[in-house]
Amino acid sequence: MTITGNQFIGAREMRGQEAPFHGVDPSTGEQLAPAFSGAGKAEVALACALAAQAFGDYRHTTLEQRAAFLERIAHNILELGDALIENAMRESGLPRARLEGERGRTVGQLRLFSALVRSGEWQGIRHDPALPERKPLPRSDLRLRHIGIGPVAVFGASNFPLAFSVAGGDTASALAAGCPVVLKAHPAHPATSELVGRAVRQAVADCALHEGVFSMLAGASIELGGALVADPRIKAVGFTGSRGGGMALMRIAASRPEPIPVFAEMSSINPMFLLPAALAARAESIGQGFVASLTMGSGQFCTNPGLVLAIDGPGFDAFMAAASNAVQAAPASTMLTPAIHGIYTAQTEKLARHGALRQIARGQPAQGPHQCQAALMLVESHDFLADPVWHNEVFGASSVVVRCPDLATVEQVLGHLEGQLTATLQMDEADLPLARRLLPQLEEKVGRILVNGYPTGVEVASAMVHGGPFPATSDARMTSVGTLAITRFLRPVCYQDFPDALLPGPLQDQALNA
Repeated sequence: MTITGNQFIGAREMRGQEAPFHGVDPSTGEQLAPAFSGAGKAEVALACALAAQAFGDYRHTTLEQRAAFLERIAHNILELGDALIENAMRESGLPRARLEGERGRTVGQLRLFSALVRSGEWQGIRHDPALPERKPLPRSDLRLRHIGIGPVAVFGASNFPLAFSVAGGDTASALAAGCPVVLKAHPAHPATSELVGRAVRQAVADCALHEGVFSMLAGASIELGGALVADPRIKAVGFTGSRGGGMALMRIAASRPEPIPVFAEMSSINPMFLLPAALAARAESIGQGFVASLTMGSGQFCTNPGLVLAIDGPGFDAFMAAASNAVQAAPASTMLTPAIHGIYTAQTEKLARHGALRQIARGQPAQGPHQCQAALMLVESHDFLADPVWHNEVFGASSVVVRCPDLATVEQVLGHLEGQLTATLQMDEADLPLARRLLPQLEEKVGRILVNGYPTGVEVASAMVHGGPFPATSDARMTSVGTLAITRFLRPVCYQDFPDALLPGPLQDQALNA
């Protein structure tokens, strides 16, 4: 399939009017052909106008029509075959096995939302029957359902070219909710995005839907994203990326004449708590498992374990020795983009110069351009508490271990932390009293708490929460992974004393009494 570098505005293809840009092979630094046109305000206006036109028709599709549409997207993505994987490998530096797994996750979550749509559960149907004889006042007949909020702007993420990108979880959940999507493709993988964008557009045509149900804009400028969020026809935003990027979009959304929600997944260092009995029993295996999680995918996961808290003692020393050896043996690996590699290098070098920090181990030296060299560092608890620098996410395979003298200090450090996506307890049965003390604070700080696991790897399932208090996300009530993600793009509507014939089908007497 030929890559054109065009913008997708509904069913139309066109060249953007802004500066062109290229994808880059991060393993070599080579600029890739072809040049992609850059979208600007004119293309944003066209795409958003189409999305607004499509919303009325699309939100009234039947559950079966919408479910079949999501399944058709999944089918079309699989039909892209090896071309999709090869382009993603070239643009991201990620290995084939990782990307084939990610394609499976992308298709799987589309099918998961298809099943959710068919079930109708997401509508949240409620009925309070009329009570005309109630004293002192009668009660009206009240019926409630959820509907789509309107056109949604979705931002593709750099670290998941498929599962958090064009047809990723934000797009799948928005389309499932009945919301047209205007997608801003990530400039790090434009060819991959074009291929998946074609698959979605083809599904729109295959299912005879309004062309404005999906558009995709490409461009390397910051202004493109800002113009998309500022457009008055956009009613919500899905974003995965840096804290700075997410906060910038939140400010734009809040300053509009009609403010809108930005559901941003932004920054997390995902603390691991190593409790004493677990360390005494299996310090070496914990150290090895931790480093395997830390270095997976060059550490470019939002759930990467960037912070470890443990109480000093023999178990702590054994853990540090095992983790140090594992880091030193870890080969350098290509990062997603030259820019990400540059930021990682600058951040780890800055931390290494910090007077309170001791660098424990570095991974194998880079053998090529833009490769991540893992880093393990140690700081004492009192120094951690004295300087906010330790709270900053380092996007890559770098982690800081905080040595604490006792559990009270662990609790103090935990209370000092910002909101997180995950926290992990490495514990044995003898650690239950300590874990019970930490749990209330953990529940207030994070969206997902693990026991004796590692945070990398997020299951797409009904009970999954991929969210957490700020700055992990902009709204701690929501998740960007799992079926609950659909609620971000829904709003409730109440129907009071409606004649049955005027009610939406799911709220009519026949449906409620079935």
